[in-house]
Amino acid sequence: QVQLVESGGGLVQAGGSLRLSCVVSGRTGSRNSMGWFRQVPGKEREFVATISWNGGTRTYADSVKGRFTISRDNAKNTVYLQMNSLKPGDTAVYYCAARTGWVTVSTRDYNYWGQGTQVTVSS
Repeated sequence: QVQLVESGGGLVQAGGSLRLSCVVSGRTGSRNSMGWFRQVPGKEREFVATISWNGGTRTYADSVKGRFTISRDNAKNTVYLQMNSLKPGDTAVYYCAARTGWVTVSTRDYNYWGQGTQVTVSS
């Protein structure tokens, strides 16, 4: 059974930083891509960032480009999302996701999801 567990969310003032972590356990395949998505009530889950199995390819949503950085440590089965210069508009529940295959920005392509961690940015 595959499990993804996020941590690191919380309350931060605008301009501040947070680092989210996602630990993956179980068998997801040897070359899985990882992604971060976020969702606010009443809206669809949206893409934030994705990273290939070897970290060589990283893709970001335009809204976070230059502020967020996705990375992974395969030895620790962990993917990270460093979030800097946070804005109130970044407030959401953040989810990590895994898939066996190349990077993609579509929620439909991810097989496994975490339970989410709340990020709240105050103005």
